Amino acid sequence: MAQPIPLEIAPRNTREELRTQLERVPDEHAEAILAACELLQTMHDQGLLEIARGLINTRDEVLKRLATNASSPDAIRAIRNLLSCGRILGNIETDRLRPIFEAIPEGIDRATARRKEPVSVFGLLRRLIAKDSRRALAAGIDFLQCFGRRLLAAESRALDKRNSILRVER
Repeated sequence: MAQPIPLEIAPRNTREELRTQLERVPDEHAEAILAACELLQTMHDQGLLEIARGLINTRDEVLKRLATNASSPDAIRAIRNLLSCGRILGNIETDRLRPIFEAIPEGIDRATARRKEPVSVFGLLRRLIAKDSRRALAAGIDFLQCFGRRLLAAESRALDKRNSILRVER
């Protein structure tokens, strides 16, 4: 009858494997090690390591204060508002916002420039009926109309919510 072939697997020496890997690290990752050393030295020079050490030593107190402040109604509203603003800004194409932001420095320069003569009412009216001004006024009015429509909808929702609360209380 056939005899089973004995299979003996040598026990794995994980310490030796780690030691071998560590011996190869300087050759394979020399640039990364040097960059990490530079980063560590910069963090030490700037005092960031001391700050990190302090945070680690007082982590319970820091976490307690963060949790207390983050759970306040004001912080919750602020976080919700930031998320809402992020969603809104994310929906706007960059090409639509760029002209507005590019116009801000020019507008500030023109508004703060010293004028040779005082601004007259007729001069303002002449500038107001210029093509660019009319385009900006139309955009502003469009925005105000949308804003007013949303305000009305928000007031209506708040009124419905208030009425439903009153009905529940009765």
